[in-house]
Amino acid sequence: MDNELFNIFSQSDKNIDASMLMDYLNGKLSGKEKYEMEKLIAENDLLHDAIEGLEKVQDKKKLQLYVDQLNQDLHRHLQKPKLRREKKRIKEYPWIYLTIILILSICIIAYLVIRQFLH
Repeated sequence: MDNELFNIFSQSDKNIDASMLMDYLNGKLSGKEKYEMEKLIAENDLLHDAIEGLEKVQDKKKLQLYVDQLNQDLHRHLQKPKLRREKKRIKEYPWIYLTIILILSICIIAYLVIRQFLH
């Protein structure tokens, strides 16, 4: 599966990685980096909402744990429909092959019967 599905900020013009986001939330960015990040936050509503939600977490030490857990849950959630489709696809193939063989055999038998009646 494409990793862009798991990057919540992949739709923005600038790439924002999780480490830069975590550094911003923990106050570890330099003045210029902080200014650039705040500029991106002002331009992107999704990023603004994400920052607001992450800032409400009281225990900043557990923040990375929450982010990792959310990523795992998202990955699991996205994998479930894919696995269901693959299981369903495997089950459909024998019926398709059987149907094709049945139709071809009926066509051959019909051709032979019509040929017998015409001669």
